[in-house]
Amino acid sequence: MKTTPFTDIHIALGAKMADFAGFNMPIQYPTGINQEHMIVREGVGVFDVSHMGEFWVKGEKALDFLQYITTNDVSKLEAGKAQYTCFPNGKGGIVDDLIIYKYSTTKYLLVVNAGNIDKDWAWVNEHNTFGVQLENASDRYGQLAVQGPKATEMLQLLTDADLSAIPYYSFREWSFAGVQGVILSNTGYTGAGGFELYFPKEHSQQIWDALFEVGKDFGLAPIGLGARDSLRLEKWYCLYGHDIDDTTSPLEAGLGWITKFDAKDFIDKEFLLKQKAEGVKRKLVHFECQERAIPRCGYEICDAEGNVIGNVTSGIMLPTTKVGIGMGYVQTAFAKKETIIYVKIREKLIPAKIV
Repeated sequence: MKTTPFTDIHIALGAKMADFAGFNMPIQYPTGINQEHMIVREGVGVFDVSHMGEFWVKGEKALDFLQYITTNDVSKLEAGKAQYTCFPNGKGGIVDDLIIYKYSTTKYLLVVNAGNIDKDWAWVNEHNTFGVQLENASDRYGQLAVQGPKATEMLQLLTDADLSAIPYYSFREWSFAGVQGVILSNTGYTGAGGFELYFPKEHSQQIWDALFEVGKDFGLAPIGLGARDSLRLEKWYCLYGHDIDDTTSPLEAGLGWITKFDAKDFIDKEFLLKQKAEGVKRKLVHFECQERAIPRCGYEICDAEGNVIGNVTSGIMLPTTKVGIGMGYVQTAFAKKETIIYVKIREKLIPAKIV
């Protein structure tokens, strides 16, 4: 397994480690997933997300290239802004979802999922008929996500950049904890607010130590990937490989809002236009179990008569409410809010409401 600059720290802190996307990553610390979830919801926690991938795209036709290989309208980005989007795969599915950071019209940073770095790198190179300069900088960066309602106040103690002046989905490159050129990005995968920090990996220990020094007064705690998953699911954020993948279209997944047909030509545009006109046959829905149960990935979703109408793609017992929640694809006729569906758990049909 690959390691991050913080792997030894996680092990020393007693984290339960496991293979995630080929990396040895902390799933949870001795505090446990439920408590870690609440720390982020109520205070501030830090996630090691150094396994994520970073690609630089540079050149006169960088915008044209990104317009072609992604679904969202990159031309709407201003310098210092970020955009959520996806790579369509040419077959109606999704290669990956990602964030684009705009530095200028000739310089962009793409942040991709850890498990898709090699696939994404091959994909962008295969479709680089625009002569842009591509650089896979994934091995050069460390990344920490500092999330929670106290995150901004705590981080402000380590930089003279005015973090309150960096809007949501915006970023600055600034000095942080004595390290120059740290990307301070007002983004995250928790819905709890905060920043994601990108920095040269040789400064990882310095930044970690600085965070936990100022974090003493804020109750800062390290958070594992288990709580990262429960937090993103509580916010209904998709996870690649579960809720979206090479077999799911952006329209099926409820990502029509990042699919800009009128703005440009892009891979799969005609396919997706046809799908939009005809209507999708299945949709990704969010649901809450009406009885105490945990809807796990892969469980069948049925109608009241027990006929299979879909399947669960993500599910947990929510730490905040102790309610089982999940996401899954169902036939479009069953996708309206308030509809009662049934999750099949050990041959029992558990009612769940689409929310």
